[in-house]
Amino acid sequence: MIVHTFDPIVLVGGADLGPKDLNTFPTPAPNLVGVDRGADHILAAGLTPIAVIGDLDSLSVAARQRYADITTQVAEQDTVDFEKALTRVQAPLIYAVGFAGGRLDHTLAVLDVMGRHADRPVILIGPDDVTAVVPRGGVTLSLSVGDRVSILPLATAQVTATGLRWPVDHTAMAPLGFASPSNAAAATQVRVDADAPVLLILPRGRLANLAGAISSSGR
Repeated sequence: MIVHTFDPIVLVGGADLGPKDLNTFPTPAPNLVGVDRGADHILAAGLTPIAVIGDLDSLSVAARQRYADITTQVAEQDTVDFEKALTRVQAPLIYAVGFAGGRLDHTLAVLDVMGRHADRPVILIGPDDVTAVVPRGGVTLSLSVGDRVSILPLATAQVTATGLRWPVDHTAMAPLGFASPSNAAAATQVRVDADAPVLLILPRGRLANLAGAISSSGR
């Protein structure tokens, strides 16, 4: 374990970032971890990460030199950099920026990692959405009526979701079967339970709501 903290952390990947992506979190001044080329985003912002992790194949010379004393190279090529970092950090909540909105294969690989490490409290932040895997004990969200709520399975799962325009009641979902994209909140409390990895996707403006719900789930 390279990073172990009782405060939330932010994994910063190498995909394009928006102008506010490094200061959009509900938690003030969270700990930043550069994931390979993501360290260059941190350097460009004039910030200092607590660690840099990755195979370092795309990290600039400037970032290598600046962060040399906090950089860990994981040379194997069996996992993507996101997984290399995720499996070497421990925190009560992990935000991930710079991993979505770029190449589709990269985004799908990140979602695959989130599904295989569903015990990790990760929130993936994209240009338009925030995404998390539903905790094994379920999750209760405080939302506004009409908020978009999408439920997409990463594996075959039994799913129950209440408080939605189209409720789901002990329904089998699967990657090549039934899913519930573009659903919507019909109440201010939405509850989702699943017995296998299922993605919960909300509008980006609901990041604080999702973060509070994941933190309260006791994952």
